[in-house]
Amino acid sequence: MAWNIRISDEAKKDFIKIEGSIRKQVLAGIVKVSNAPLPSPNGYGKPLGNKNGNNLTGFFKIKYKGIGIRVVYTLVIDKMIMNIVVISQRDDNYCYDMAAKLYDKYGDDIFKDIFRDF
Repeated sequence: MAWNIRISDEAKKDFIKIEGSIRKQVLAGIVKVSNAPLPSPNGYGKPLGNKNGNNLTGFFKIKYKGIGIRVVYTLVIDKMIMNIVVISQRDDNYCYDMAAKLYDKYGDDIFKDIFRDF
């Protein structure tokens, strides 16, 4: 059963800026991961932890190697919600720094049902 997908305003703005055919690939990947967003062995989720000096424990990523995009998300496990927080070029510093800034902005609410439907 797929999890409900929500998206931050910041990620939505970045998603809209992506070229059309790449946007379709990003959306397809998000939908695929939403069927099993937790870490392996049963899911696709890749936990982040500490990245570039940012504590991103509780955040997960989707990497699109062929198109150079990375998606960072959080989960609201009890409501089966996948919060898309960052969609960016696969530049580690930018992507993880942006996730940390959004964590500073939203606080622990980033792990709650506060975003809009995708």
